[in-house]
Amino acid sequence: MAICSRLKKYLDDHAIKYVAIDHSPAFSAQEVARSTHVPARAVVKTVIVKADGRPAMVAVAASQRVNLRRVREALDARHVELTGEAEFAELFRDCDLGAMPPFGNLYGMPVVVDPLLARDQEIVFNAGDHLTVIRMAFEDYDRLVKPVKAEVTGEWEEDHYWQH
Repeated sequence: MAICSRLKKYLDDHAIKYVAIDHSPAFSAQEVARSTHVPARAVVKTVIVKADGRPAMVAVAASQRVNLRRVREALDARHVELTGEAEFAELFRDCDLGAMPPFGNLYGMPVVVDPLLARDQEIVFNAGDHLTVIRMAFEDYDRLVKPVKAEVTGEWEEDHYWQH
């Protein structure tokens, strides 16, 4: 089990109750949901974007697709674009590529969270590798991260995330 050290310290320092769960290798949020037997709406998919040239984190349910127009509005940015994993790897040196937890505040970036994640009491997310997730109360996540809450998903036709 490998929870990234920055996240573990942050959760422990704030006396947050959480459970770390080992699972078979999973490289997408949908795979994590299947592997951990958790509904996709409760598994966080973390997407990194550039908003006016600066990194920002978007947290949505594994079952959702990010809409860049809505992200731009939520961040009050002029331009938002997806970033490739290689572009942000340096920001998350303590995590496996693509397994960063949805705690952008620990990495100096704003976080936007879609309200669907708040519908369940608990969320599940990558702990920094492709073999471990953390399950914790959404209420604790919200209190620690203080994300912007905005609907940032869209229908297939308007969904820019899948068009790149």
